[in-house]
Amino acid sequence: MFPIIPANTSASFPENDEGIFGYGSQAVTGVCDITNLVSNAGVVATDLTGVGTSRAYLAACEFGGDQGIFGFGGSPYFSLTNLVSNAGVVASDTAGVGTARYGIAACSYDEDKGIFGFGYNASGQLSMTNLVSDAGVVASDTAGVAGATARSWMAACEYGGDKGIFGFSGTGVTNLVSNAGVIASDTAAVGSPRGSIAACGYGGDKGIFSSGYDAGTHVSNLVSNAGVIQADVAVVGTSVKDLCACEYGGDKGIFGLGSPYTGITKLISNTGVCGDDVAAVASARASPAACSFN
Repeated sequence: MFPIIPANTSASFPENDEGIFGYGSQAVTGVCDITNLVSNAGVVATDLTGVGTSRAYLAACEFGGDQGIFGFGGSPYFSLTNLVSNAGVVASDTAGVGTARYGIAACSYDEDKGIFGFGYNASGQLSMTNLVSDAGVVASDTAGVAGATARSWMAACEYGGDKGIFGFSGTGVTNLVSNAGVIASDTAAVGSPRGSIAACGYGGDKGIFSSGYDAGTHVSNLVSNAGVIQADVAVVGTSVKDLCACEYGGDKGIFGLGSPYTGITKLISNTGVCGDDVAAVASARASPAACSFN
């Protein structure tokens, strides 16, 4: 017999338990390759010696259900990637595929794949994307869709269990990502326009964008499980930009690092509530990336 599924039961999607912050730029030494693991309780570990090319303004996302990938970044412009195992070990550089750029964003989709999108290089603002397979292989460029504003210094996160959303960057517009990795044209702005922002999933099927630079710096915007952006919510603690974020503990999130150069973090509950500053453990740096794993 088929199992009886109770009415109004939420879909169950795989969520990762741990996270990793990686790379970025330090005040004195410049770009770095430092990483910091995040436990399933949201505790950030001390610095690990880096692997791969030092860079900033890169992006990261999950793939394969329990692994991650760092990719792209500067300076000047890179397209190389570094895989993250399900034990949080960062691999050496994989030769770049796609257009080299920084100020890029990334998220997972379809539960086990990923997508890098948008960015900036000497040609200006860009709107192309690069899909990541469930084995962590990055595909060549997919041209930006008509109606998707080319831009950089934005953020992206998952929602609905198997879809994604790119958003903000001096503008409040967003672009949904289907569970086939297809980017939609712009959705009208909601929330304060700002760049140098970060985003992550929470609650199993929702997301949150927070902080950033420009108008309304110290606010967050929740993303429903239908991909709808909510209005600004004030955020407690230190205002930062050029930060990163990822999921942890299966249904919670963490924002961390950023500019002015800091190592502080803020935890996001499984209902999307942003906590106050947590004292720095990681080395202070700006423009890192983060993803979950395991």
